[in-house]
Amino acid sequence: MSERIDLAALPQDFLWGTATAAYQIEGAVAEDGRSPSIWDTFSHTPGKIENNDNGDVACDHYHRWREDIDLMRRLGTNAYRLSVAWPRVMPGGDGVVNAKGLDFYDELIDGLLAAGITPSVTLYHWDLPQALQDRGGWPERATAEHFATYASVVAERLGDRVKHWTTLNEPLCSAWIGHLEGTMAPGWTDLTAAVRASYHLLLGHGLAAGAIRAAVPGAEVGIVNNLSTVYAATDRPEDVAAARRMDGHTNRWWLDPVHGRGFPEDMREVYGVELPEQPGDMETIAAPLDWLGLNYYFPQTVADDLTAPVPHVRTVRRLGVPRTGMDWEVEADGIETLLLRLTEEYGARKLYVTENGSAYPDVVRPDGTVDDPERQAYLVQHLAACASAARKGAPLAGYFAWSLLDNFEWAYGYDKRFGLVHVDYATQVRTIKGTGDRYAGIIREHRQGAAEAA
Repeated sequence: MSERIDLAALPQDFLWGTATAAYQIEGAVAEDGRSPSIWDTFSHTPGKIENNDNGDVACDHYHRWREDIDLMRRLGTNAYRLSVAWPRVMPGGDGVVNAKGLDFYDELIDGLLAAGITPSVTLYHWDLPQALQDRGGWPERATAEHFATYASVVAERLGDRVKHWTTLNEPLCSAWIGHLEGTMAPGWTDLTAAVRASYHLLLGHGLAAGAIRAAVPGAEVGIVNNLSTVYAATDRPEDVAAARRMDGHTNRWWLDPVHGRGFPEDMREVYGVELPEQPGDMETIAAPLDWLGLNYYFPQTVADDLTAPVPHVRTVRRLGVPRTGMDWEVEADGIETLLLRLTEEYGARKLYVTENGSAYPDVVRPDGTVDDPERQAYLVQHLAACASAARKGAPLAGYFAWSLLDNFEWAYGYDKRFGLVHVDYATQVRTIKGTGDRYAGIIREHRQGAAEAA
């Protein structure tokens, strides 16, 4: 992929943003009425997180959000994708609303708007209140219903200023990694629970979409999925079939139902778990989408392995392919492929890249700056691929870099750094990295070109 970005292919009103998640940056986990989430519980379980890190303080964004908005202004971004912490707003998961929790987001939204930054609000970025987990969590239908109530509460408070809403972020991670693989909260390894969780997450999406639209006239509602291009390791029929299963597990299981196609029959057979379907559910899950969000990081190459857990594949490491500090393959063409697939196969009317980024070891130089050429190259390559997809017809309306800040990277703790801004966790000093400066320059160039075209 050429490192030239065809910025003219992007709309003049393109959203240039950054993205974060509440548990990864906010800290203040026991302040102003917030209750524990499943990630508080999981991260405080010895051995679950690298270095036994946790999100108790994280980036202290709860107290430093004004400084972080100033960083966004310095980068020149005009949009910000944040998530609301369910246990901060409704500590019991349902019932009583915590006024101080809503006040925090109310003030944050006002601060963003004053800075000329469009807020994009995600309602669920994995931090289920522990109180609901204790009642069964996402494998239980009631959790989807409670999620819709919570969505209504937040939308009614913020909807006079927020029009861009995400129901769920990466339900794959919540269901498969959290309930099947066990390396994310709640840390289960139960196929039946995982499939039930996947179903209720998507049901919750549909119910929440209706709740948001009832509270916010003109709301733009979407869902965010992390998708991958999937390749067969060889042309053996067994490996080709394995790639099809992996595509079903990673992509089609999450895309087909929300587009009115139901859950893929081939994957139902692979899982062998009866779905907890009730009349009307499929219609609820397929609530119309105003936009679709793509989180893209890496491709997957797989081979057949019937001894492996569902979906019975093993990942194959391709030789000669560059890799990030996460040991993830770098393939910028994949983001173009997926944007075009969402356009052509699923008829997406509006697309956002809602996360895209890379982790590499950062070195703070003696003068206090952070040069990160590998991350810069990753950013430019993937933006070039996005622009190429737009030129070919993908209705791409914005790009949100992951992430604004180095932060708590889930099971990886604080060891992996994705930020455009370096965070010294001991002092909370923020430093814009070379990639942040590069991103700011790209944004300026696009705006200049749009102004000239206008």
